[in-house]
Order: sequence, then C-alpha cells, then structure tokens
Amino acid sequence: MKYCSRCVMPDTKPGVHLDPEGICSACRSVEKKKNIDWQERADQLRKICDEIRGSNGNGYDCLVPVSGGKDSHYQVWMMKAVHKMNVLAVCIVPHLQTAEGIANLNNIVSSFNIDLIKVSLRPGVLKRIRAKAFFEMGEPNWADHCSVFAGVARVAQMYRVPMVLWGEDIAVEFGGKTSDKRVASAEDLIRNDLIKDKTVEYFFDDIVNASSTVFYKHPPKEELLSRNLRSVYLSYYHNWDGYKHYELSHKFGFQGRAKGPLSGNILDYDNIDEKLCEINIWFKFLKFGFWRPTDQCCYQIWNGRMTREEAVKLVNQKQYEFPGEYLKEFLEYHSIAEKEFWSVVEKFRNLDIWHKVGGQWRLKFPLE
Repeated sequence: MKYCSRCVMPDTKPGVHLDPEGICSACRSVEKKKNIDWQERADQLRKICDEIRGSNGNGYDCLVPVSGGKDSHYQVWMMKAVHKMNVLAVCIVPHLQTAEGIANLNNIVSSFNIDLIKVSLRPGVLKRIRAKAFFEMGEPNWADHCSVFAGVARVAQMYRVPMVLWGEDIAVEFGGKTSDKRVASAEDLIRNDLIKDKTVEYFFDDIVNASSTVFYKHPPKEELLSRNLRSVYLSYYHNWDGYKHYELSHKFGFQGRAKGPLSGNILDYDNIDEKLCEINIWFKFLKFGFWRPTDQCCYQIWNGRMTREEAVKLVNQKQYEFPGEYLKEFLEYHSIAEKEFWSVVEKFRNLDIWHKVGGQWRLKFPLE
C-alpha cells in the first residue's frame, strides 16, 4: 500500500495507479483539466441547449437528477438560470433522509421554481437488496446507486425528455477504473465503478423480483438512443469544483449539517442528505485503507485549497473515527443485530493492509 506523493490517495483504490514519479492517476487527471479550454466547453453546452430548448413541445427540455445537495443546486441553477431550460428534477428518495436533506431538496424547488418528481421505492424491496448487498458485498448502498442511475433513465423515458444532465464523471474526477479520459456522454453511466458487474437480478428472491424492481433496471441503451435522449456530464463542460458549488448553493439557501461534520469527515456540507451512506463509505476503509477524510482532503488538494502536509495531518487525525451517529438507524433499518454487524465488518477487513497494535486495528502502512 503506497500513497501518492502529491495528494494522499493510496494505490489500493481500484483503478488508481502511481506512475514512476509516485503521482497517482487522479492527480494526473487534475493536471489535464488545466489544459482544457473551459470557455470553449461552456460554448458547446450552450449550443446543445439552444438546439434542445423547446424541441419537446410543451414538455420538459432537461431532466436533472437531484438529492438536494450542493451539486444538485449547481446543476439545476446551470440549466434553469443560465441556460433557460424547462427543467424537471427527479429525486430517487433515499431510505432515511436527514432534516437537512429534506430542507435542501425543498429549497431547490422553491429557489429555482421547478417541478420535482420523487420516486419512492418499495421499502421492503430496498431493505432486502440493501441487506443482501451488505452481507455479500459489504456495500449496502449498491442498491441506491443502481436505482438512481436506472430510475432516472426510466423517468426520462416516461416523459420523453430529450436531455439528462448528470453531475461529475466520478472515475475521471476522483480516480477510478472505468474511465481514463474525459467524455461528454453519460450513456454508459450504468457501467460505472459504483455498479460493478452486478445487476439487480443477482438479488432476486421471493420479494425481490422482476415486477418489484422496475426502477433498478436501466432501459436498453438502444431504446433511449432511438428516442434521441442525450445523457451528458456537466463536469465535461464546466470545471467541477464542489466547494464553489457549495458557495453558490449557500447563497440560495442550502444548509450544511447543523451539528457540524460527521465522524471521519472534515466537511459539514458533503453527502448530508441521508443517514445510511456513512457506513457504506466506511467499509472502503476496511477494504482499501481509506474513506471520507482521504477523499475530502484529496479534493481540497486537487483544487488548491490544502497542502499535502495539512492533508496528512487531517487524515491521520480523522480516519480511525467510526461513523456511529446513525449506526442504530442502520441496524434497525436492515433488521441486523449489532453482533452481526461487527461480524460482517471483520469479514471484509483486508488483512493485507490491517493488523492489530496494542489490541486496536491499525493500517500496516501509515500515511506519512
């Protein structure tokens, strides 16, 4: 386990590799961003919007997936305020929303005066898939990622919306194994790092079946193309910077977490709309030796707001914190006993990178 000499990302992250200079592929991607003519890219998006606007008759010009977060605010603002598109926002409602998440989702609707469709998935089905994904993959949020990507495409299909505007291409922006170049099209989004090689059929049983999982199945790509649906990444056309999105969204009423950052976090405004994602993210720490503090610090480094030395100190200070704020809700939601939970934790702990020191689990290869 080695760390990037420029940021603090380890080479254990799937798809990330260190070059002969010890610099990770994510940092190299950041370098390439500096050579992009962002004004030219913005003009490309403006041209696309000019072509699409009004082409759907009295219908919607553009569908924007939203959670209520800072990036959702930015995406809707860009389409509605900047490009004057008739926007339909879609939220695949999370399992357990936070008060801030609910308030921020409502804020998007009221601040930008748009229509919002909420897709509330069958609770029994979502709970069953999440529990199976937790026990078998150590990744309960697989169900949510699958339903977001497939569910948004389903709604776009239903309303014959000509364009879906996604946020960032995560593999390019944060380093990943499914993409080594920046592309505009998000048509292959369903095959990204979050979905892996699984489909919802893998989880079929007496409750999870074909009729109960419509919003977990992405429509055939050929069918969407035949309807001239464009699915694009906003990050291809505009330099993606989460902090700047936060600054803009804050002006429109976006709320950070009232109690401050969650355990292991250095930010109070990132991924705060639902309660059960932190356990999912923490499992990255067990498998790959990094999670929220590394991700958040790297992003600050990439955008020139933190030095590596500052990041090393913060990561070492925060990474061993357990995100226990919503553990009780996590156990109750999935009908899991706490003893079972900790058993699954040890099942997915990567002993190639972990060992016990003084009775406590610690990484064999500390960040320096």
